[in-house]
Amino acid sequence: MKKSILWSLLMLSAVFLLTACGSSDNKTSTTSESAKSTESTKEEKQITESKKEEMTAKEKMDKVMKEMTLEEKVGQLFMARVPEQNQTADIQTYHLGGYLLFDRDMEGKGQSEIKQAITSYQETSKIPMFIGSDEEGGTVSRLSRNQIVSPAFESPQTSYQKNGWDGVTQEIDRKAQVFGELGIQLGMFPDADVSTDPQSFIYDRTIGMDAAGTSHYVKLTVEEMKKQKLGSTLKHFPGYGNNRDSHVEIVTDNRSIDELRKNDFLPFEAGIKAGADSIMVSHNIVQAIDGERPASISKPVHDVIRNELGFTGVIMTDDMDMAGLANFTSQEEAGLQALQAGNDMILSSSYSTQIPYILEAIKKGEYSEQQLNQSVEHLLMWKIELGLIK
Repeated sequence: MKKSILWSLLMLSAVFLLTACGSSDNKTSTTSESAKSTESTKEEKQITESKKEEMTAKEKMDKVMKEMTLEEKVGQLFMARVPEQNQTADIQTYHLGGYLLFDRDMEGKGQSEIKQAITSYQETSKIPMFIGSDEEGGTVSRLSRNQIVSPAFESPQTSYQKNGWDGVTQEIDRKAQVFGELGIQLGMFPDADVSTDPQSFIYDRTIGMDAAGTSHYVKLTVEEMKKQKLGSTLKHFPGYGNNRDSHVEIVTDNRSIDELRKNDFLPFEAGIKAGADSIMVSHNIVQAIDGERPASISKPVHDVIRNELGFTGVIMTDDMDMAGLANFTSQEEAGLQALQAGNDMILSSSYSTQIPYILEAIKKGEYSEQQLNQSVEHLLMWKIELGLIK
């Protein structure tokens, strides 16, 4: 009898344990499925929010576009050198898209004065302006050269030699802090030119590495700039290599298209994949693509950027006053030709004559409003992404 009762108790215990284990397994399974469902819901929510943000950006752009006159649209295409006189008046007269700061805008001034000037530009402009300054670091840094920032911004090579790739990103972060305080969005870098010859014109402004090293530098820089909300500009397409200086003369590049594709295009491709905002086109005559015209006003060169490299952002010219272009054609013709070639933005001091010339060309049907609108859309979307248009 006692044995029978004991045996029954043992059997009941076993059943209880099995039931409990099954229940635990079911709870674990349910919890796991619940977690997966929550993760899935979060992902769907993030995708939905992302789509809403994209739609909102486009809605903002469309709203601004609808309220713009033809003159205002053409003005947006110009990143102008700050004039010596009538700085705020010219913003209103020509509806300029941005101002590029040079040494004369900083000489003998402090941060507060520069910030005040930039603020006055933005308060005057109907549409917030791009404010840019050449800040590659090292030999090309207007803020450093005029003691606006201390210590001076280092060249990419110096930052890398000191602290490797961490040094490069740390210097970008320092620039972001200074730019934020002053109201600058565009530092006009990174330099994507592949140059390994210390004697070449462009070498000191590059990372000084081969195509693979330069590509890594460009990718890292663009990614860090996106984190810091700085506008990135890959320059100078299709790559200077070890060629001469187009600031002072007309330069012809005789390299083959295969050499360019296997070497010089690679850092630009890396930057595009990393999300680069803009590409600056050089004034060099690149025989392998277009032997007749400087790259900045060459449609075949811009077709390579759009169709072969698949870039959808802003394309801009190098400074239109450089001898490589100024000695080739008139400023009025060059401004129009730059747009006809496929540029979205012109870096220029001659906007007061170029803008009327372009408006006249639109009336004559030499430059279409469709192409104009497409460029303005590229520029407005960039301003929205940088937080300029709220």
